[in-house]
Amino acid sequence: MTTLKSKLQDDLTAAIKARDELRSSTLRLTLSAIGYEETAGKAARELSDEEVLKVITREAKKRREAADAFDKGGRADSAQRELAEGEVLAEYLPKQLSDEELAAIVAEAVAEAKAGGAEGPRAMGAVMKIVNPKVAGRAEGGRVAAQVKRLLAG
Repeated sequence: MTTLKSKLQDDLTAAIKARDELRSSTLRLTLSAIGYEETAGKAARELSDEEVLKVITREAKKRREAADAFDKGGRADSAQRELAEGEVLAEYLPKQLSDEELAAIVAEAVAEAKAGGAEGPRAMGAVMKIVNPKVAGRAEGGRVAAQVKRLLAG
C-alpha cells in the first residue's frame, strides 16, 4: 500500500476515534474515490503516491467548485461545509506556489521555449509541456495557463 493512502487510512481511524465527523466523512469520501480509481479500467491496480495525490487534488477542486456553487445559490452553510472539507484535504497536498514563484518558473519555461523556436501565443502548448512537470500538484492548471498567456502576450 502506498504511504499516502495508508496515512489517509490511519488518519481516518484517528478521526473516527476522536468523533471528528467532518474529518472522518471527508477522508471516507477521499478513500472511496481512491478505491474507485484503483478498480477503474480493465484490471485492478495499486495507485502510486503521485496518483493518490492527483485524486486528492481532484477532490479538493470539487470542494472549491461546490462551495462556489453553494455561495451563488445562497446556501452559506453548505458552502462553509465544502470549504472546511477542502481545508482537511489541503493538509495532504503539497504547499502551493506563490504568484512570484510561479511567475519565475513560467518565465524560465518561456525563455526555454523561445530558445527552441516557439514564439507568440502559438507557443502555449510548448511552454505548458515544460511548466507542468515542474509545478505538478503545487499550482492549479488555470493559474498556470493564465500566467503563461500573460507572459506570451507581453
